[in-house]
Amino acid sequence: MGKPKVFITRELFDEAIERIKEFYDVEVWPMYTPPPREVILEKLSEVDAAVTLLTDKIDCEVIERAKNLRIIAQYAVGYDNIDIECATKHGVYVTNTPGVLTEATADLTWALILAAARRIVEADVFVRWGEWWRKRTGWHPKMMLGYEIYGKTIGIIGMGRIGRAVARRAKGFNMRILYYDVKRLPEEVEKELGAQYVDLDTLLSEADVVSIHVPLTKQTYHLINEERLKKMKKTAILVNTARGAVIDTEALVKALREGWIAAAGLDVHESEPLDPNHPITALKNVVLAPHIGSATYKTRLAMAMLVADNLIAFAKGEVPPTLVNKDVTKVRPPGFK
Repeated sequence: MGKPKVFITRELFDEAIERIKEFYDVEVWPMYTPPPREVILEKLSEVDAAVTLLTDKIDCEVIERAKNLRIIAQYAVGYDNIDIECATKHGVYVTNTPGVLTEATADLTWALILAAARRIVEADVFVRWGEWWRKRTGWHPKMMLGYEIYGKTIGIIGMGRIGRAVARRAKGFNMRILYYDVKRLPEEVEKELGAQYVDLDTLLSEADVVSIHVPLTKQTYHLINEERLKKMKKTAILVNTARGAVIDTEALVKALREGWIAAAGLDVHESEPLDPNHPITALKNVVLAPHIGSATYKTRLAMAMLVADNLIAFAKGEVPPTLVNKDVTKVRPPGFK
């Protein structure tokens, strides 16, 4: 019997590909853009394993057509692009890459907080496009006024790995830390972080910075809507490095235009890539990034290596280290035998 076949939907790091090749016949989609749906349907129907990204929609139609597919190794911590229930039913293992991108994403969260608070992008444009020069003044008491972060209150929605990493950084800014989650942290963890558990409405009304770190589910879709945006302070900053659809973008545009909140920083968007003609791109009080929360050399390589670890463990007949759908082991044992 030859090696099992794996289709990888985007170019990964060579180090990871070489490791995977020890156990699999590898085909990599060569384009920078994602494979079209018809390619996903065709390729996954031919292989035993797949490596996917968030932009690859792996619904039940794809899974049911993929008769030999045994494992989907997701190159991301989130997996809302995959029908997990359908995968489990058909004995397809699904893995992700948690943990390795925690610190990079927390760093970017803070970059967005500070950029939004101190109008960094707007200030850069002000200098680069000559507006500062045209003003004919080097400094003015009311030029580019923003908001201080030190000593203020941060509200963290979702206190998983990334939420806790954001909280640890907030301690360095001497911030009061509030958090909301569906499950409260153990008392000793709250004490270590200096974090106080509150309900969502309290968090929104008291926080100077609101940072979102929840997965996208039916329960979190448009969690931050018009009603909840109106509960926030007019001086508050909203930051999202989780999933775009956790925020109702239409409501956020309205909130930023009409001054319900002061500013926002978004690394994720309801539709990606974001249309440059979207109304939000015309607003000065929002910082926009192209989903780069994990985009450091170290982290993206570590994610690729974890994908390789999951695929190799499965090929050896072992449960992959970051298996998402643990009930799948009751349907089919790991491995290709």
